[in-house]
Amino acid sequence: MSSKVGTDIAINGDGAVALAWKQINPDVVAAYPITPQTIIVEDFSKYVANGEVDTEFIDVESEHSALTLCSTSSSAGARTFTATASQGLAYMWEMLPITAAMRVPVMMAVANRTVSGPININNDHGDVMSARDTGWLSIFAENVQEAYDMSIIGPRIAEHHEVQLPILVNLDGFILTHAIERMTPLDTQHVRDFVGEFKPLYPLLDTDHPVTHNLMDGPLFYFPHKYQMVVAMNKALDVAREVFAEFAKISGREYHMVEEYRCDDADYIAIVLGSSFGTMKQAVDNLRDEGMKVGVAMPRVYRPWPADEIAALCKGKKAVIVMDRHLSIGAYGPMFPEVCASIAVNGKMPEMYNFIYGLGGADTMVSDFMSVYKTVEAGKANTINYLGVKE
Repeated sequence: MSSKVGTDIAINGDGAVALAWKQINPDVVAAYPITPQTIIVEDFSKYVANGEVDTEFIDVESEHSALTLCSTSSSAGARTFTATASQGLAYMWEMLPITAAMRVPVMMAVANRTVSGPININNDHGDVMSARDTGWLSIFAENVQEAYDMSIIGPRIAEHHEVQLPILVNLDGFILTHAIERMTPLDTQHVRDFVGEFKPLYPLLDTDHPVTHNLMDGPLFYFPHKYQMVVAMNKALDVAREVFAEFAKISGREYHMVEEYRCDDADYIAIVLGSSFGTMKQAVDNLRDEGMKVGVAMPRVYRPWPADEIAALCKGKKAVIVMDRHLSIGAYGPMFPEVCASIAVNGKMPEMYNFIYGLGGADTMVSDFMSVYKTVEAGKANTINYLGVKE
């Protein structure tokens, strides 16, 4: 048997996603480029042109059309991928809940980018957080390796016969999409064996068993329809744990619902998403050297929300700091109330703080994250704080 792990390569995050797609060889890819995901569909188009995959690669005239094509293609029985970011995801919004309600396991890479306006092309989580309640699964990558790995893991979770929901694979725009890092790919045959053959449920092209998709739901059926999606989303928690364990066996890389770093004995922990997890690890190491007992964690899976793991993580801590790279204007960051609710229904509340940071690509350095912990320890933090903004 050949080695499951290939030779290390240097590649950026977008290229890593495209490479994972190439190894999976999906049936259909819909392409409408938008910065910073453009490299994904550009690289994949070369694989198609060179005959390295037999994917049906379809250029469309807009993101709305891209997702419409994806939902119908997947309904027909084809494994279907696409990618977008920012305004492109916003332009898909009408089709996001429809795609989820159709229970088609489309996979979409999101190169996270702020949503204008004012006009801005840099990274934050405004795009994916604005789509969080549309019924899509959502997982995050910390680095280029994880962007690749999550692109392989994603279809396994989405296509599970008890889940059957579309999935967003998030990688921070420019920070990961354009950064070149060392990455260890898997052998292509092992990727295909791991992902397996797509087995659609009730495909439209199964003419021996005719079905109709996406009919109107009256009041009698709409609520039960949504409840079925809740059941499927909850089931995805167990499915994700199983898939992570299976992936570890072929890659040697272990993933968890919530990734933790030096949290066990920490008095103060922060919770953060995406590439900032790595930056905060360095801040934690620096503060540990100064004698502060701090830690940091990242929810790998954001939808479904891993409430039990979050509650267990936060139990007994002096304070929990939730770092949001998006802002629900007039309220809190989107993750803050979810963390609070997870703790409140499971036990005693620690001190809770919300820090909004990095909107529109604003630089957030290790020293900035160190200041967060120190501000909280000194008792100088407000419930909601805006890191680096003069109030």
